[in-house]
Amino acid sequence: MPVHTPRVVIAGGTGFLGTALAAEVSRRGAEAVLLTRTPRPDLPYRQIRWDAVGQGGWTAELDGPDVRVANLAGKLVDCRPTAAAIAALRDSRVHATRALVRAATAARAPIQHWLQASTTAIWSDGGQARLTESSPVPEVPPGLPQMTGVAVPWEAAAADAPAEHLHVMRISIVLGGDSPVLQRLMLPVRMGLGGPVGSGEQWFSWIHLTDWLELACAALGLSEVTIPDGVLVAAAPHPVRNAELMAAMRRHVGRPDWAPRTPGPLVRLGSVVLRTDPALALTGRHVTSELLDHDAFRYPHLDGAIAALEETTL
Repeated sequence: MPVHTPRVVIAGGTGFLGTALAAEVSRRGAEAVLLTRTPRPDLPYRQIRWDAVGQGGWTAELDGPDVRVANLAGKLVDCRPTAAAIAALRDSRVHATRALVRAATAARAPIQHWLQASTTAIWSDGGQARLTESSPVPEVPPGLPQMTGVAVPWEAAAADAPAEHLHVMRISIVLGGDSPVLQRLMLPVRMGLGGPVGSGEQWFSWIHLTDWLELACAALGLSEVTIPDGVLVAAAPHPVRNAELMAAMRRHVGRPDWAPRTPGPLVRLGSVVLRTDPALALTGRHVTSELLDHDAFRYPHLDGAIAALEETTL
């Protein structure tokens, strides 16, 4: 029986997570094919242009003997929380997912492994609750990072994906490389601020890029690690509060132990200037997985994760 090189089709493949995943699956012997609106000449992978809505020539990439899909497509959440922006966040995810499902349904063979991105922000502002895969999703209006109104239809759009194994990965903040969130968090620290934001009590759930890549490759059948089908939380086992997060970042870049608190009203004012959503800093959630082996994380604690990033990121 012929052995075929796995083809991993990465939708949204030229973003932060997509490029990191392409490098990792290539290192593990698979072919990475990136679906993107705007191909990047600096990347060494095969790139196919698509509009993330309709069908087209790109659909041929899903028709093969050993195809795996990583659906990471979607507009960045770092934007003002207007109705139009929230609709764009939802539509960019839902339309891309539906397009992939339609193309895969028309293929001659089912997809072997399907990694469907989602977000831990599906639980909105979690307050002090301890959330896991089995925690119910609240009914709240769409918002950022309270993306329940975005993430629920996003996940639902993948429900009929013709895949032997479907993993819906609710991803927390990924720290590593050119992480946009990490760069945004470092901005006040570099400006000599970097104290607790708002109350400082809001939870920050996160995962190091190395650990996320291992989970992603497990979902794609490219790892010795096995994970269950269905919903899975991609978050390190030890979330921290915002005050702990900011203190850790100050410590690792040599800033003073103490920094002034940034009050909520100032965050809201600054978010207008920075064209972002104040809720990204003022809310959070404590999310961990009840299905993963916490001892298997390479970076279970924030200090170790940030130390590993010091030379390349901070």
